[in-house]
Amino acid sequence: MRAKVTATARYLPERILSNFDLEKMVDTSDEWIRSRTGIEKRHLVGEGEATSDMCTQIAKLLLEKSGKLPEEIDLILVATSTPDFLVVSTAALVQDKIGAKNAWGYDIVAACTGFVYAMETGAKMVESGQYKNVLVMGADTMSSIIDYTDRNTCVIFGDGGGGVLLEPTEDDVGILDSILHTDGSGSKYLTVPAGGSLHPASRDTVDKKMHYVYQDGKTVFKFAVKNMAAVSKQILDNNNLSGDDVKLFIPHQANRRIIDAAAERCGLKEDQVFVNINRYGNTTAGTIPLALDEASEMGRLENGDLLLLAAFGGGFTWGSMLIRWGDTKWD
Repeated sequence: MRAKVTATARYLPERILSNFDLEKMVDTSDEWIRSRTGIEKRHLVGEGEATSDMCTQIAKLLLEKSGKLPEEIDLILVATSTPDFLVVSTAALVQDKIGAKNAWGYDIVAACTGFVYAMETGAKMVESGQYKNVLVMGADTMSSIIDYTDRNTCVIFGDGGGGVLLEPTEDDVGILDSILHTDGSGSKYLTVPAGGSLHPASRDTVDKKMHYVYQDGKTVFKFAVKNMAAVSKQILDNNNLSGDDVKLFIPHQANRRIIDAAAERCGLKEDQVFVNINRYGNTTAGTIPLALDEASEMGRLENGDLLLLAAFGGGFTWGSMLIRWGDTKWD
């Protein structure tokens, strides 16, 4: 038995922040941002809108597309680094908002690799035979932890996300393999220093801007290029595959140069790589499921196609996943 993606969905807030808007806020330019990241614009949540609100919209779309009732959902997994609250999980809030009274769930914190981690977790739950309908979502409200006077980070991130419904299948489709890694020694290079038990919120932490994302850009870039490319190639090698066997590669949308390096390492052509970073920026755990829904909607995945996912994030975390696509219920 395998876990199969039977529905996909995405959500993007209405508000848009373009590179030209950022030119008025910090010392940067549209040309500088595009040439170094590939980003042209990003979406931001509205007043009072949080991660659980985005995930609730995603979950409702997944129910609509799959024809499932809320009470049929067994498990809800949410990958996010920006939960509504520190104590109550985003998954619990979504469970309540959609009326999934028979479901339990929790959040997975693995930064930009979070959705791949959550997919692996959800797949194993389905493969156990105990769970038949699992919602897996990745979404982040990055604007809540970004300093919009810091040009090193504010140009990169946006808000949004997506998700899938996983169900069991005995057909030759579904999640075939995954490789996941963590290296906690990299935690100091990409983090939010305060807000946890080490540095609880105080006037001092607020004054020092310790509740915003800190990133050592050069170190993160080098590690990401090396490891996201390597793990993408490794999962193909482990399954006796080459780039020619892959119909579509959906990498984490962090930086266009990182995406290109990973694709080149795997021997992938441009039309095999899905890129939407120009329109949404880095939505952290939201990038892959957001792109997956777009790719499915555009008809770029058909029954039997091989799909390769890869991500890299703070922690450090990184990983890849190989999926044989099956027809979704929306088709």
